[in-house]
Amino acid sequence: MALSLSGSRSTLVGTQTFSTPAESAFALLCEVEKWPVWLSFLKTARFVEEGATLGLGTEIAIRGSIPGEPEELYEVDQFMHGYIVSLVGAYSTRRRIDFRIESKLESSKLAVRVDYPAYGGALGALIDRMTARRRLDRALGDSLVHFKGLVEFQSTPDQLLADF
Repeated sequence: MALSLSGSRSTLVGTQTFSTPAESAFALLCEVEKWPVWLSFLKTARFVEEGATLGLGTEIAIRGSIPGEPEELYEVDQFMHGYIVSLVGAYSTRRRIDFRIESKLESSKLAVRVDYPAYGGALGALIDRMTARRRLDRALGDSLVHFKGLVEFQSTPDQLLADF
């Protein structure tokens, strides 16, 4: 995990490589309601409009541990099928969650970037660095491992039990 603090904005970045096709990973990424299963820093994620699908302009309501309102509204501002899903806070462009899937020769890779504001000037940034950001960094690392487990299990569920 890489951490940086520029001004009063906190950024978390994490990556995870897995041995499944990028298409399988992107399909799991598009299941917004399942985000809390693998994104451990989210409590709920849902489409604002019932029956919506993930795409450019889609609105998603998220409740999580990211500092701010109990439930936040995000909009998909970048979407490239099979590769990129980028969310921006509807009321604060300083809140972002970016997902990128990279296809390798024999594997795939998920890169996640989370940006959020740290309010309160230098003192607020210091408190964030010592508290919320540490928890979010651990949660992001755990989330990427959960995603790997889910996507690898979905692509070969019988192979995992072949040893028994």
